[in-house]
Amino acid sequence: MNAEQIDRIRSAKGFIAALDQSGGSTPKALSLYGIGDDAWSTEEEMYALIHRMRTRIVTSEAFGGERIIGAILFENTMDREIEGLPSAHYLWQKKRVVPFLKVDRGLEDPRDDVQMMKPMPALDALLERARSGGIFGTKMRSVIKDADPAGIQAVVEQQFEIGQRISSAGLVPIIEPEVDIHSPQKARAEALLRDALLEHLDALAANHKVMLKLTLPEEDDFYSGCMQHPNVLRVAALSGGYSRKEANARLARNRGMIASFSRALTEGLSEGQSDAEFDAALDASIAGIFASSET
Repeated sequence: MNAEQIDRIRSAKGFIAALDQSGGSTPKALSLYGIGDDAWSTEEEMYALIHRMRTRIVTSEAFGGERIIGAILFENTMDREIEGLPSAHYLWQKKRVVPFLKVDRGLEDPRDDVQMMKPMPALDALLERARSGGIFGTKMRSVIKDADPAGIQAVVEQQFEIGQRISSAGLVPIIEPEVDIHSPQKARAEALLRDALLEHLDALAANHKVMLKLTLPEEDDFYSGCMQHPNVLRVAALSGGYSRKEANARLARNRGMIASFSRALTEGLSEGQSDAEFDAALDASIAGIFASSET
């Protein structure tokens, strides 16, 4: 594992850009970017369009390692090139941005007020391909809809079980049990989640390092205990449907937490913008998220 990348993730200033919209969320991401679903007729054409959008983002002068320490990619993006280099190599070699890969295959139907991750029968092969392709770590998302103790425990158990396999493959897992921002008992769900996370973190071997990606909490500094845990490299926040303004405000109140925003990062970007307009909009977005991640 690259020692420089570990140091950047553990201690560098900046945030993680989430550029990992998958097949299900790609049409919405393109729509927000100004590309309607009449612009493609096949899945391959859709993925080509989203890769063009992501390429425009990461090749912009506004996007670089001074403010962005990592970027999460979708598998289809990992398999493509940016300016003649494999996407992960481009990020690290040209931008000094540490590459991560989304590895989950989507969500199961709700049960016990949570959505578990679907089975990943090809995970080991994907991890090997990712490691050999320059990927540093992975991300996998579950969703917690309400404060059901059994459901939350099941989500965390699944996350850490798969996280162990990822760690054994030489990659750093980002554990992402998202609490739905519309949960009727969001604060209670977060309390149950924090207890379950700390329980599982305490059970890890000393050399098993993980990252956490969590919904911005109702109580400020709520996850400080997780941040201080010796097995945790970094705790990132997802925007979760909050506007960028709201997400930045909440993030700034949680000391030590950094952003890992997707939709909030690309808010205000449009294919119809000139390069100068696009770069200015992206620069403003990155500047705001970076400032909120510095607290």
